Amino acid sequence: MLVSVVSHRVSSMSDAAENGSSAAAAAGEAPAAELAQLALEETAPKVTFSDQFKAFSKFGDIKSDGRSITLSQSDKWMKQAKVIDKQITTTDTGIHFKKLKAMKVTLPDYNKFLEDLAKTRKVELSEIKKKMAGCGAPGVQQVSAGKAAAAVDRLTDPSKYTGSHKERFDADGKGKGIAGRRNLVDGSGYVSGYQHKDTYDGAH
Repeated sequence: MLVSVVSHRVSSMSDAAENGSSAAAAAGEAPAAELAQLALEETAPKVTFSDQFKAFSKFGDIKSDGRSITLSQSDKWMKQAKVIDKQITTTDTGIHFKKLKAMKVTLPDYNKFLEDLAKTRKVELSEIKKKMAGCGAPGVQQVSAGKAAAAVDRLTDPSKYTGSHKERFDADGKGKGIAGRRNLVDGSGYVSGYQHKDTYDGAH
């Protein structure tokens, strides 16, 4: 009797230990995954506002050293970052940029320009800088997959082709091959455009 009680207790303790280790493992999976993701994010290069300032100050100007930016370059940057919209226009940026009385301004002066612009137009400065820091490399427009797919579908639809391009496809949109690129001589005896070819009954 004593042996059976001891055996039962030992078995219960083993089960509890196994359950505990399984629960700990399950509980540890999520934090481990999160830590791994954080580690990747920390090692990935982060583009700062000053990095973007340097990049856009060189945009379109091969002689620029990246230390000062023009109004034109600034507007391109803001348009790409979608800062220029209905609330902030190029007229606004032009007025505030000219207050600096310089054709090109350095980063400290540019920060003053943005502060003045944000205050006048009642927009959060931090939000403006966040958009400008995360808009991507100069000249790279971010297009959504849906819009891109729609554009590709439209441009590859043979039914919308005109002129000589239209002649390269049949009614089903299938390419005619060489027949669609060259004027081949039809020796069938039918005139061009005849709709009832091969329908004549020879018995008559």
